[in-house]
Amino acid sequence: MRPTAIRRTAVAATVMSLALLTAACGSDAGDAADKDGKAGGSASGKPAGKGADTSAVKALTAAELEKVSLAQGDVKGHKIAKAGPADAIAAKDVTVDKAACDVFADALMGAKAGTPAASTQRKVVSEPKKGGDKESDDPAEAFKAAFDITTTLTTLASYDGKGAEEVLAGLRTAATECASGFTFTAAGSKQKISKIAEVPVKGGEEAVAWTVTVEADGEKSAMKLIQIRQGATVASLTSLNLGASGAGGDFDLPTAVIDAQAGKLA
Repeated sequence: MRPTAIRRTAVAATVMSLALLTAACGSDAGDAADKDGKAGGSASGKPAGKGADTSAVKALTAAELEKVSLAQGDVKGHKIAKAGPADAIAAKDVTVDKAACDVFADALMGAKAGTPAASTQRKVVSEPKKGGDKESDDPAEAFKAAFDITTTLTTLASYDGKGAEEVLAGLRTAATECASGFTFTAAGSKQKISKIAEVPVKGGEEAVAWTVTVEADGEKSAMKLIQIRQGATVASLTSLNLGASGAGGDFDLPTAVIDAQAGKLA
């Protein structure tokens, strides 16, 4: 592998936890509580529908949220397991150089926004594609093909009243204000986001997604952040493709995962 590819891979590995990158091995540990003390988004979101009164919306209970969380077999060609304490960084361990970007950095790292009534997390890993281990004269292309595996940390959080709408509205605002980039530190590792670009996505009552460009030593790698709201529940998905990161390229949204999660929430 070329030195540049190695550096790109190192960037990707430090941005998300090692446990997330190796999630194919799976862990059945229970969901970690996230009492980080950070405030959630406070901006008002769009109403669920014309004339809808969302102030009385009740959050799903922990048991109800478990039923709509992804499970093994829900997404063909993917391995799914409960996330453990080491699979995501708590919001208190994420700091930014621009206050407006705080909630976006938290979501990118898989931290729960605000104080949800209940939450769950899953690790979803695509299985290697057949033929991906074929040799190539280009080391970077060979690496990309062999490690064309997308890992997604999926967080479900349920809120009372307008909490879910406010969380999504806050993220939209942060993405707009921080589109040109910002710097954040997660669990002691400093990272630079050079660009946030919205990409089309469908699902739930509201859905939004972004391609997030991470840069280190002039090398770039991509991550995806997807948000889906269905009623009082927000599904937050952070995705990374190791092969694409190693080769310095982009990758597609994890559509199968998005569709499966939106379907279970509907």
